[in-house]
Amino acid sequence: MPTPTKGPRLGGGPAHERLMLANLAAALFTHKSIKTTETKAKRLRPVAERLITFAKRGDLHARRRVLAVIGDKTVVHELFTEIAPLVELREGGYTRITKLGFRKGDNASMVQIELVLEPVNPKPKSAKKTAAATATGKPAAAAPAAVEPVAEEIEAAPEETVAVAEETTEVAEAPEAAVTEDAAADAEAPAAEAPAESAPAEDAK
Repeated sequence: MPTPTKGPRLGGGPAHERLMLANLAAALFTHKSIKTTETKAKRLRPVAERLITFAKRGDLHARRRVLAVIGDKTVVHELFTEIAPLVELREGGYTRITKLGFRKGDNASMVQIELVLEPVNPKPKSAKKTAAATATGKPAAAAPAAVEPVAEEIEAAPEETVAVAEETTEVAEAPEAAVTEDAAADAEAPAAEAPAESAPAEDAK
């Protein structure tokens, strides 16, 4: 007989184990709570929760998959119509295991496995989580503010370049004005000298 890959093997073989777990799941769905050994309860929990997950879907395919495990149509109908609506808002954890002590005789650890059918109450957020959420939210909100001054500087940069360009043009225009003034002075000087030279010619006449 091969060694089981995970968990203890119940019964004489794999087929016997599947039938035992199916019967335990049917009893759990019928009575909502059963007493069994700790080993069987731990092996039953994933099987029962998987069947409840199928029941929450509620479609025909899910019903047929549950019927492939549990052959009793009455139990499947109860699972889909009564149990599934009660755990619709619960995200997993459909069963609860409570230890009861040890069995008289073979000293086996006994537990009670039951369905968790209480309404779901949302837990209040702790102060640490809210503080962490606000701390992580502040940098995200402050990031656009840090980008805006950069954008303003980028927008102000062209104005500064225009002002610098205007100053350079003024500096470039200043020498041209000086040159024109010197040229005008030179042009006026010969014109003033010309009448002085023509005066002696008139005297000679």
